[in-house]
Amino acid sequence: MSTRLTGTVAIVTGASSGIGHATALELAGHGASVALVARRQDRLDALVAEIQQAGGSALAVPTDITDRAQTEAAVRTVVERLGRLDILVNNAGLMLLGPIHGADIEEWERMIAINQRGLLYMTHAALPHLLDAAQDRSVRGVADIVNISSIAGRQAWASFGVYNMTKFGVNGFTEALRQEVTKKYVRVGVLEPGAVATELVSHNNAQIQADLAASDAEAIPVPLEPEDIAQNIAHMVTRPRRSSIAELWAMPTSQA
Repeated sequence: MSTRLTGTVAIVTGASSGIGHATALELAGHGASVALVARRQDRLDALVAEIQQAGGSALAVPTDITDRAQTEAAVRTVVERLGRLDILVNNAGLMLLGPIHGADIEEWERMIAINQRGLLYMTHAALPHLLDAAQDRSVRGVADIVNISSIAGRQAWASFGVYNMTKFGVNGFTEALRQEVTKKYVRVGVLEPGAVATELVSHNNAQIQADLAASDAEAIPVPLEPEDIAQNIAHMVTRPRRSSIAELWAMPTSQA
């Protein structure tokens, strides 16, 4: 087990599957105590056991991040139980695709609630503790926020309209926040994966899934694995504190 994150505490949202599950394992493998945030208690408990069996430390915090009160309570629980907060990975997301005309408005609202409001609630609740951790030179003297966006945050496609909107919004919010807190040694970054082998597509109806499978077979014969994204997240948060704040300020969003 790597010790680069020993003494730190990380929150990973959407930890019950896919990228979140892989990221929790990866960060625990680097020595972080990982708080697992998602709605599915049974999956969180299983992941806690898996991390502990590997010699790591984890805490299950069942939470619906679309509920602001639950999100605020989750962050309080993590800080009370684990003592601090150094890393926030806003990974939880939902992708429900289809034409805008005749769309199910409830699907739009679910995506906005998870992809945007949940990220905002979690970031708002976590930020004071991250700012405190960034001032603690006895551990790392830096804190991290990593937001998981998508290639759909840069390029729009038919039937992706509202998902595009949520991810373009994540990118804009990330850059604005980076400019606000980088000089306080809270690094803010964003990852924009393309196709990843997770359950994200499975939430769509059969026709959408078939259409995506056909298009991906031609354009993306081998999708990324969740572990690929987790390793990139780990790279971002295990970098040492830079001695010059000007270096941090000059870095682009995807690295800072």
